[in-house]
Amino acid sequence: MNQQELEKIKQKALEEHIPIIMDDTLEVMQKYLKEMKPERILEIGAAVGYSAMCFTKFLAENGRIDTIEREEERVKEAKENIKKVGVEDKICIYEGDAVEILPILDKKYDAVFIDAAKGKYPFFLKESLRMIKPNGIIFADNILYKGYVLSDYNKHKQRTAVRNLREYIKEVSENPNLETEILEVGDGLAVSRIKK
Repeated sequence: MNQQELEKIKQKALEEHIPIIMDDTLEVMQKYLKEMKPERILEIGAAVGYSAMCFTKFLAENGRIDTIEREEERVKEAKENIKKVGVEDKICIYEGDAVEILPILDKKYDAVFIDAAKGKYPFFLKESLRMIKPNGIIFADNILYKGYVLSDYNKHKQRTAVRNLREYIKEVSENPNLETEILEVGDGLAVSRIKK
């Protein structure tokens, strides 16, 4: 893996205000992934491919990451970035809307990383639960959404996103098959481990 290229990609994304995984969120996820050595990771929301490339370091031998991205420009950039970093044999990009792609995926994953449209998190959770292996982990980024989710925020613009993120937290907290922690790193990270 070309670490220098990865660093350049990160800097460019930050300069262009492209939402990529925050360092402290990545650090927390790395601890879990290191321990887990996943064979397959599903990522919902690739952006420019940065987080998927970071995750490749923790894959088991011959491990793969499937990532979904709907914006054409981002897909193009992600493909170029993945090539530059030299991990194209480990990452497969599905181009299109996750809402349409997820129901037709029939693979099993050790870990799922949800980082796409906030208003669709409950739907992403339902699909992730269908495909996650026993002992797998579902990570959901930006779960506290600038603090709005825990406050009495009710502005019209973000109302749906906030409501659906709250619904996601409620579902993962009350599901008897999940052990969930909500961590205040980055913009909030929900870590849900599947009980055996």
